[in-house]
Amino acid sequence: MNNSSFYKDGKVLYCLFLLGLSLSFSSLYAGNPFRSRSAFSQQHQIKGVVTDGTNPLPGVSVTVKNRTGSVAITDYSGQYDIAASVSDTLVVSFLGFKTALIPVNGRTKVDVVLKFDTTTLKEVRINAGYYSVKESERTGSIARITSKDIENQPVTNVLATMQGRMAGVNIIQNTGLPGSGFEIEIRGQNSLRFNGNNPLYIIDGVPYSSQSIGSNMTSGNMPAENSPLNSINPSDVTSIEVLKDADATAIYGSRGANGVVLITTKKGKAGKTAFSAAYSNGIGQVAHFKDVLQTPQYLAMRREAFANDGVAEYPEYAYDINGMWDQNRNTNWQKELIGGTATYSNLQSSLTGGSEQTQFLLSGNYSRETTVFPGNFDYVKAGGHATINHESQDKRFRLNFSSAYTAQFNSLPAIDLTSTASMLVPNAPALYDDAGNLNWENNTFDNPMAPLQGKINGETYDLLANALLSYDIGAGFTAKSSFGYTNLNQKQLNLQPNTVVNPAYGSGSERSIVFTNSLNRSSWIIEPQLNWAHKMGKSKLDALVGTTFQQQKGDKLVNYGLGFANNSLMENPASAARTVVLSSNENLYRYEAFYARINFNYASKYLINLTGRRDGSSRFGPGKQFANFGAIGAAWVFSEEQWIKEIIPFFSFGKLRASYGTTGNDQIGDYQYLDTYSTSPAKYQGIAGLQPSRLFNPDFGWETNKKMEVALETGFLNDRIFSTIAWFQNRSSNQLVGLPLAGTTGFSSMQANLDAVVQNSGLEFSLRTVNIKNEAFSWSTNFNISSIKNELISFPGLETSTYSEQYVIGQPLNIIKVFHYTGLDPATGIYQFEDVNGDGAVNFGDDQKTIKNLNPKYYGGLQNQFHYRNVNLDFLFQFVKQENLNENFYNPMPGTMANQPTGVLSHWQNPGDLGPYQGYSDSNEDRSIANYQYSQSDAAISDASYIRLKNISLTYQLPQNWTKKVNCKIGIQGQNVLTITKYKGIDPEFKYSGYLPPLRVFTTSIQLTF
Repeated sequence: MNNSSFYKDGKVLYCLFLLGLSLSFSSLYAGNPFRSRSAFSQQHQIKGVVTDGTNPLPGVSVTVKNRTGSVAITDYSGQYDIAASVSDTLVVSFLGFKTALIPVNGRTKVDVVLKFDTTTLKEVRINAGYYSVKESERTGSIARITSKDIENQPVTNVLATMQGRMAGVNIIQNTGLPGSGFEIEIRGQNSLRFNGNNPLYIIDGVPYSSQSIGSNMTSGNMPAENSPLNSINPSDVTSIEVLKDADATAIYGSRGANGVVLITTKKGKAGKTAFSAAYSNGIGQVAHFKDVLQTPQYLAMRREAFANDGVAEYPEYAYDINGMWDQNRNTNWQKELIGGTATYSNLQSSLTGGSEQTQFLLSGNYSRETTVFPGNFDYVKAGGHATINHESQDKRFRLNFSSAYTAQFNSLPAIDLTSTASMLVPNAPALYDDAGNLNWENNTFDNPMAPLQGKINGETYDLLANALLSYDIGAGFTAKSSFGYTNLNQKQLNLQPNTVVNPAYGSGSERSIVFTNSLNRSSWIIEPQLNWAHKMGKSKLDALVGTTFQQQKGDKLVNYGLGFANNSLMENPASAARTVVLSSNENLYRYEAFYARINFNYASKYLINLTGRRDGSSRFGPGKQFANFGAIGAAWVFSEEQWIKEIIPFFSFGKLRASYGTTGNDQIGDYQYLDTYSTSPAKYQGIAGLQPSRLFNPDFGWETNKKMEVALETGFLNDRIFSTIAWFQNRSSNQLVGLPLAGTTGFSSMQANLDAVVQNSGLEFSLRTVNIKNEAFSWSTNFNISSIKNELISFPGLETSTYSEQYVIGQPLNIIKVFHYTGLDPATGIYQFEDVNGDGAVNFGDDQKTIKNLNPKYYGGLQNQFHYRNVNLDFLFQFVKQENLNENFYNPMPGTMANQPTGVLSHWQNPGDLGPYQGYSDSNEDRSIANYQYSQSDAAISDASYIRLKNISLTYQLPQNWTKKVNCKIGIQGQNVLTITKYKGIDPEFKYSGYLPPLRVFTTSIQLTF
């Protein structure tokens, strides 16, 4: 593949940027309305304000009927200024409102009130990636949210804005720590590989790598490495589209198997230059603590445990009960360790304006979050966003340029104290002594504050730029070319000073440790494209062909440093007495493709859409580098049939659509097919050698996902009631996994394609209703629900493979095999389990055959929006029906030196008791084994369904006569406000247990526009 000079320092992008600036000056002059006044001697300047009856409407188009070249766009105050004669008629139009024809009638001031038009929602153009399509004419499955849904949420990651709002899109927050990531699944899990299920992210036409950043050595405070999507500022986003079925994703070929997320950022608007600033400030807290024992209950448990074990004299290690610790102390450690208050502050500003030909937008943002943990920790993000859009006067040439730069700085605890907080005994000593130093209580106490002496410091810098040029050649042909560039740099330090351990061990700074991670990743993409549109009577034919050239290059270095002259030198790893390279790698990924689309539209009634793509990837071996993908989608808009209009007059819209096609997946990493070598840790005469690390596999190829969908869309009463129901089935085959090898080969596995098939099928339903709509008051509702069944259809040789304990034919991928708990033995007070193989003993592996499905049975959201004059109220309930790990999972044996959930108070004490918890013990081997098996049984999994008030926003637009030329909006927002659940743990939303839950957040905000 040709790297081209474009890659070197992104010079072409800089040239395009300067070109856009020069064009903007010329077009601003060209768009000056005073140039044309002389041609209309009877013209007058007409001024006015356009509103919806209550609020001003910016961006409204005002033209003079039957006259070209006379256009005005309302500013942020809804004001416009246009030249017209006394007998002219103004045409006032805005998406979502009915077009108004207003005679001037000799007036010089004409105020306009537009009326809502729900039927125009079908005319909204949906971003489908390489093309856009009317909502009413799309043949694929595309979910969408806009800036109106995003701006009311006090979050810093764009994935958080999507939770509960899109059918078929399941999103789980990993942890409540600032800068944490999210797990996303679009219509289920397709790949056997955990890291092979990420969707493709496209930001303003540029592919954005979803590959996590960081290292497990420098991300130990989170369940997963850092998410690169933290770089995207939600306030810069104007819309997010999620492409789900084959018709929508096949044009992305090998990268569309897990869905495509299209993120479009805000652009400039024509009209007077406007400046906007918004500030919000708030707090966040853990919403709910686990119910655990108080000191009297805890000590009674401990005494009973030793009595059951026949121990009369408490052992030396039992500090909590042998008199070493104060037995009158009662500390709520969850409140002490994770019960703090995190603070949130966010500042956004933007400058936008331009002429009819050229528009610009400049914006900046700054946010800071702290944590609920004790100590001075924070996460800071700052960035800027710039766009220039230009269109020539003859509307044939267009230039769109956008760029965003983000810097992130974090100083976070090196450990999550959530598990410690729930298990630390309630009469444990104070955290600090009288002098304010960490208290070790005569070396009997492992102070939980000590690990907070360590920190994870990080800096991440991310640049994303894109330029799109298009030219209308004529005869229906339009040539386009897109250029994109991304660059990400990250540096992380995991600082572990000697002060994280008890000073009694005598460790000085010579035992201090630092782990460092340095990562660089850059990519460029060029996509030329040719479009053709042709009309033949009632028929329309749209076609496009294009090519893709992409390259991604990265390197990553992880080091370990030990021994410093002073802890103040730890942030300079070069000061370490000893440095070890833990890993060092470079990778180069090249990708090229040819894609095409043909769309046939007859009378906006019969629609056929064909898409295809031929992909080439450097991740596969010779003969396997290229693959073909494609899809067909068809739709029948039966509401356009005359007989439907006559029989069902209140039926405003009806569409039946279907699609089938194939997409692919190459999320396997680089060089996996090659026989590779790595540096050996052993040295010969001081020189490191090489050792084989991977076997060559020339047959290594693509995963393939076959997708099928049928959907029905209906609208009633001018679309005031609009619903969509869809059934889909996706089958992913040719799975890329590590095939186990015999030990005699010297390798444990070899990357290869396995003839295993994973199927996802389900139903999605969404409903939008406009319940009340008038000039003063409106109420609308959005509802969505999804039920998806994930199933492993086939897996040849599963029983003899290393995956035999992980997967089961006919079951979902996200399962856990556990013991089956049969109850408590009333005679002994010990847990009992099913002996599956009947060998007279309950053993790990052989008897862990009960299957528990941790996938949600269904999930969705219910959103209501109320508008009364200047007041807006918006709230969203998210709901999930699921089972998950409960408080018994890996819980220490009741009776040992660890706090317990209050449920253990109902326990066995005497023969005949039924518990449900077994008798207390500190050291009984039988009860210890039974408790461990209990924590790995179906008793450790229970209903974790919940209904959550995910988001609520109340805003008030100050009346214009109060603020004059300034628009002012104030508001209050809440996130994770209320959770209704039977789950007994801290929070039911998690994929990895033991981490900080999503916080309950409240913020206040003010927005000013000049």
